[in-house]
Amino acid sequence: MTLDPDQLGRSKSDLAEALRRLRLEAGLTGDRLSARCGISQSKISKLETGKATPSLVDVERILRALGAPSAIIQEVSSLARSANTEWQDKPTSWRRGIEKRQAELSSLEASATELKYFLPAMITGLLATPEYVRASLSNSPGDRTAVIARKLERQAALYDESKSFTFLLTEQSVKWAMVPPQAMAVQIDRLASLTYLPTVRIGVIPYGTLLTRGPMNTFTVYDDRLVTAEMLTGRIVFQDPRDILQYREIFSTFEECALFDAEARGRLGEWSMMYRR
Repeated sequence: MTLDPDQLGRSKSDLAEALRRLRLEAGLTGDRLSARCGISQSKISKLETGKATPSLVDVERILRALGAPSAIIQEVSSLARSANTEWQDKPTSWRRGIEKRQAELSSLEASATELKYFLPAMITGLLATPEYVRASLSNSPGDRTAVIARKLERQAALYDESKSFTFLLTEQSVKWAMVPPQAMAVQIDRLASLTYLPTVRIGVIPYGTLLTRGPMNTFTVYDDRLVTAEMLTGRIVFQDPRDILQYREIFSTFEECALFDAEARGRLGEWSMMYRR
C-alpha cells in the first residue's frame, strides 16, 4: 500500500470509477448487482459515485458477484485499502490550528468506549502533568495556552465509567526527559497513581523484555472502527476492518509482555526514584 498523500486522495475516486466500470462491463444494472452481492442498490450507487467508501469486504463481495479475474481483484482491493486510509500531515494540521486537532481527539474519545494506546516514545497528553504537556508543545506554532488547557480538559474522560482505557508504555517513553528531573519524577508518580482508576489499565514494558516485534510507532485504537498511527511528519488514519484487526492483534502481543498493577507501580517507583536521585 502506498503512503503517498496524493495517491491516498486519488484512490477514493479511482475506486468508485473502477467499481462502476466493472459493473457496466459485466452488463449488470445496479439492481441486478445488488441482488447478486447482497448489498443494497442505494449503497452501490453511493459507492460508485464516491459518496461512500466501501470496506475491503464490500469490494470483495462486489467483485465476486461480477466474476472479476484475480488480477482485477488484487488491483481493486489495493485501491480499497488505500481509500480506507487517510494521511494527515503535520503542517496542514498546524495551519488548521492545533486547537481543532484537540477538538477532534476529544470527539474521538467521547464516541469510543474501548481505547488502546501504544506509546513507545513519549507519554500521551491524557496521562501527562501540566508541565509535561507544556514541554511537549514547545515546538508547536502559535499561542499554546488554550491548547494546553484543552489537553488537560480531555483527561476528564479517564473518569468516565462507561469507558475503558489501556495504555502500554515502553521504559523509554516513561523515562524520556521532556522536563527537568524533579518534574519527571512527578510525572512518573502520576502514572502510578492513575493505575488505581477502575477505568484505566497502565502497562509498562521494561528494557530487556523479550519481544519479537519492534515498537515501530505510536498508535491508538478506537473500538473496532478506527486506528491512528503517529509519525514525525503527520499521522495515518486506518478505517479498514482488516487494518484495525491487525493493530489490535499487535497491541495484544505487546500487552501480553507488559507489567500491570503492583508490578507496574514497582517499576514506576524505581524510575521515579532514579530522577529524584
